[in-house]
Amino acid sequence: MTAPVVAVVGGGQLARMMSPAATALGIGLRVLVEHEGTSAAQVVVDTPVGAPAEGVVDLVAGPPQAAVLTFEHEHVPADVLAEVAARGVPVRPSAAALVHAQDKVVMRRRLGELGVPCPRWAELPDAAALDAFLAGCGGEAVVKTARGGYDGKGVRVVRSSDEVADWFAAAADGGPALLAEEKVPFVRELAVLLARRPSGECATWPVVQTVQRDGVCAEVVAPAPGLDPDVERAAVDAALRVAEGVDVTGVLAVEMFELPSGAPARVVVNELAMRPHNSGHWTIDGSVTSQFEQHLRAVLDLPLGATGARAPWTVMANVLGSEHGVLTDALPDVVARDPGAKVHLYGKEVRPGRKLGHVTVYGDDLDDVRERAAVAAAALQGSTATRDVRGAGTTGGADAPGTTGGADAPGE
Repeated sequence: MTAPVVAVVGGGQLARMMSPAATALGIGLRVLVEHEGTSAAQVVVDTPVGAPAEGVVDLVAGPPQAAVLTFEHEHVPADVLAEVAARGVPVRPSAAALVHAQDKVVMRRRLGELGVPCPRWAELPDAAALDAFLAGCGGEAVVKTARGGYDGKGVRVVRSSDEVADWFAAAADGGPALLAEEKVPFVRELAVLLARRPSGECATWPVVQTVQRDGVCAEVVAPAPGLDPDVERAAVDAALRVAEGVDVTGVLAVEMFELPSGAPARVVVNELAMRPHNSGHWTIDGSVTSQFEQHLRAVLDLPLGATGARAPWTVMANVLGSEHGVLTDALPDVVARDPGAKVHLYGKEVRPGRKLGHVTVYGDDLDDVRERAAVAAAALQGSTATRDVRGAGTTGGADAPGTTGGADAPGE
């Protein structure tokens, strides 16, 4: 018998982390990588090299022909996906769903139609439109490029249209359109991760708290500590409404802001990602079914796995850059210091601020788990001090509302 082959566009760490799940399920994985040295190419056998605009049709053709096409990033042209679908290979999520993660203007319009709570926003055809929006929002707003942003890129907090004059010039020259969003006075950032299969079956994981640093996720706490049950219900309801309203298949991450008590809505949706996501890496070690196994189940229309947590608390800390030239040089110290810390390295060249891996720790005591995850991640970064990640990014400032990109860079 020939095992089904799942074709994946993108050769970064997300495709890399699909590999153990595919192996366990007996599923073939074929990954279109950007070059031979990508994270996924180091662990997946079948990794043709090519650009998304050119290599996707050959990726699904085989032999054998792929059972389904899916993604580890959203940057795939719609006409390419249409050609794949015309060849009889399901595209999951479909191009019609994926566009809501590719284009923030399309996303905001659709979420409004679905009644999903969002920050106030406006399309920006010109600088005058931004100045008008700023006047109605207290003089400060978040400006985003509609396409192409990730990890805080394509996002600026501004007080004047002059601060994005270069973006308006680029838009006039055929670059991405712009939109403005209200700078939300949030309490903290939350994320809801779910999976949905073509039959409509959905499974959600516990709502998590995410902590951002310089627009990049630094820490995820599962479940979100002290979460009001009403806020939890509102967050899950919003995520399910998105999944069903745009007909998502596979894993969907919905990033949100929790608003203060007394606000008209307790959560507003910030970003969407239709694939495994950084906010779900904790599920590899902390959940009965990881987001990577669940994504493969969903796109193949297999029954979904249980999403319960293995321990009361799980914390994931990202490794963002390192003083070590070779990250594995730090492994002996890290694993000897804390045998319970689960280290995941992505096989990437060290660069400042780059996502090089993550550490997951789980247990019964939240403070202990957070501290251990931070210490292990800091050691991998080459730092002698414990990173104080608790509470970071929840009060605005450098990590202002709306500054999270909601997506990993292609191949990042």
